[in-house]
Amino acid sequence: MRSPTSPPVIEMHGVGKVFLAGAIENHALTDIHLAIGKGEFVAIGGPSGCGKTTLLSLMGLLDVPTHGDLRFLGEPLAGAGRSRRAALRNAHVGFVFQAFNLIADMTVVENVALPLAFRRDVGRRERTERAAAALASVGMAHRMRHYPNQLSGGQQQRVAVARAVVGEPAILLADEPTGNLDLRNGETVMALLSRLHAAGATICMVTHDDRFSAAADRTVRLLDGRVVDEATFWQLQREAECGLDERRTMEIFP
Repeated sequence: MRSPTSPPVIEMHGVGKVFLAGAIENHALTDIHLAIGKGEFVAIGGPSGCGKTTLLSLMGLLDVPTHGDLRFLGEPLAGAGRSRRAALRNAHVGFVFQAFNLIADMTVVENVALPLAFRRDVGRRERTERAAAALASVGMAHRMRHYPNQLSGGQQQRVAVARAVVGEPAILLADEPTGNLDLRNGETVMALLSRLHAAGATICMVTHDDRFSAAADRTVRLLDGRVVDEATFWQLQREAECGLDERRTMEIFP
């Protein structure tokens, strides 16, 4: 649950993101107002192309807003350079991706220890010890000397979660972490994220699956790059589906 005494880990006021393709502007995000407090588990839901991954990229300091105010751990990032954003990201953000993104020619423990290699205050021995502890926390210590191609999809994602948390980040960002998994392995990964949250982790997860967003404290709904309330979201979704059905009928029976 959110800590009432801590500043939000991430805070957005009027944030927008515009991509340019020649003279054409694509407004991926518009007027986003959002705060994620320490200890929260927030799900971001919405249809494909609505801006979920773009929003996560801004939260993870992988990209910058076109306009609006973005703060990370209370620090305003307007004008922050690439090196400052990289330093904050490396020290305070953990990422879990749909495609796992493990390095094939590195062992499991080497993959998990990799984020610590960029920290000058952590030596080689400590990196390995912390990676082993992170693997134990996700039930993968027995596979630490294996390579990614020797693991199942579910096991690879558990390793990816260990890599994300090894640096004890302020926030864990998960982009469709169950998207490449079957239902059983998806549920296993979600149970793991729930345990991390119960232990105090702050998590923001993009998902299109409401079965998994139910594990979060709250769900933020995106539609066409804007945050909408639940009632509006489902009403517009129904209207869009009805419109699609009508168009299909007209194509079959012109």
